[in-house]
Amino acid sequence: MSAVDPRLLRQAGAARAYLAVTVALGLAGAVLIVLQAGLLARLLAGAGRGTGVAALAGTLGWLAVVLAGRALAASGGEAAALRAAAVVKSRLRRRLSERALALGPQWLTGQRTGEITTLATKGLDGLDPYFARYLPQLVLAVAVPVAVLARVAAADWISAVIIVVTLPLIPLFAALIGWHTQAQTRKQWLLLGRLGGHFLDVVAGLPTLKLFGRAKAQADVIADVTNRHRAATMATLRVAFLSALVLEITAAVATALVAVEIGLRLLAGHVGYETALLVLLLTPEAFLPLRNAGAQFHASTEGTAAARRAFEILDTPPPAGQGVPAPGAPAGADASREDIVLDGVTVAYPGRSRPALDDVSLTIRPGEFIVVTGASGAGKSSLLAVLLRFATPVSGTVSVGGSDLARIPADGWRRQIAWVPQQPHLFTTTVAGNIALGEPSARREDIVTAARLAGADEFIQRLDRGYDTALTEGGRTLSAGQRQKIALARAFLCRPPVLLLDEPTAHLDQASARHLLSVIQSGEVRRTVVLVTHGPLPPAAGGTRVVTLDQGRLVSHNTAVLA
Repeated sequence: MSAVDPRLLRQAGAARAYLAVTVALGLAGAVLIVLQAGLLARLLAGAGRGTGVAALAGTLGWLAVVLAGRALAASGGEAAALRAAAVVKSRLRRRLSERALALGPQWLTGQRTGEITTLATKGLDGLDPYFARYLPQLVLAVAVPVAVLARVAAADWISAVIIVVTLPLIPLFAALIGWHTQAQTRKQWLLLGRLGGHFLDVVAGLPTLKLFGRAKAQADVIADVTNRHRAATMATLRVAFLSALVLEITAAVATALVAVEIGLRLLAGHVGYETALLVLLLTPEAFLPLRNAGAQFHASTEGTAAARRAFEILDTPPPAGQGVPAPGAPAGADASREDIVLDGVTVAYPGRSRPALDDVSLTIRPGEFIVVTGASGAGKSSLLAVLLRFATPVSGTVSVGGSDLARIPADGWRRQIAWVPQQPHLFTTTVAGNIALGEPSARREDIVTAARLAGADEFIQRLDRGYDTALTEGGRTLSAGQRQKIALARAFLCRPPVLLLDEPTAHLDQASARHLLSVIQSGEVRRTVVLVTHGPLPPAAGGTRVVTLDQGRLVSHNTAVLA
């Protein structure tokens, strides 16, 4: 068990100023604790000797200043630590999103996307207690005992020795309990991630589950995972409460030892009244930061458990060819002027008996319209995945203008591609905002033009507020065909040189499909188009080059009218 996760601190580089302020205010708080005890001891000793209020007014004033200073230091330190937590969470979420994109859909298919969503939201939010309370308390747990021991040793060395001997018991018991707490918290987090992931998947597929009468069965699964998460949470809380009890008892016994010995020596006249008061006031302060650090450790374990899972994802190496290009790699390639050449490309996925693509060779020329056909599982989507750099060939090469695509930066290459998947996603914003997703500064007239090219303008105009109509997440208020048209409009608006369409006519009627194909062939789109379909297209696709795949192999390609 490590008190501080060095990986989290490395992520806090951008928040170094906030953490420095937190540490500085923690050290100031340690000094103020010693000053407060000294002033309070002097005040009580003076009152015990019968000193008048007027004579003690100065001490009272300074005590009020010190108390105000402690309050300001504590609140300021927590505020700075919360800002540090916000910076670290933002950086981790950004890096997590970038790594998920770099790993690609092939990696995501083996993950529970709902679990990753829970990790990036609720999970990383658990870092607030770590940065806002646990780390500042660690600073106090070091600074305050040192300051207290120095002051007590100067006043009474015997009491200082007793504190030095008993003080290590607090971190010792905290560490022993902490090991058990980490295991419980890790189990709790895994169940929470599973619950969140399964719940999100069920909500997304609820219409299908209702249609096939499986909603009740999934509700039972969610109830079972919820009960297990509840049991794990209660077990974690029991350990946390037990930890607090053990630490309180240990600190109370240690404080009592000092109180007994200082009391006996006070009665014997071996120590002064003010000195005895000072020792009694400072002794609990020596143990308090360590007890609080132990308590805050338990409050922060959920966030650190989530952070460990985030680091596991961040440490996952991207597929070959997805990482940083080798030295001397080309800066990019111009797909608007150069051929895209697949030479003997083979793609294989783990757990499958045959390759998704098997020795496929194909040349895609600038401005060409290619239709890729074949039955389900023939390798059509895998071909698009290769062009998108989502899948890496196990053999063969893909080149653009003679440059190996694997050596071209993935981000720069993908900026030259517009991709419309089989199930495009719409976001919680307006229709215009969804169309302009890749071009946020696009003018309204350009958005309307793109919608007309996609055949979407007519139904958009019939919506309550037209292009300003707000959509729900996923665009569930629209039909599948309407969502497809908005996604096509989005692709037409951003104008990259290559357009990849995966079953774009699957949810369109005959007239809409014919309109889409005529727009592509008319030259209005002005780009290289690769369209994947498993069924026949309307006659408007005449003159198009047709590529047929069968069980991953390219069996024919020709120019023909598709019926």
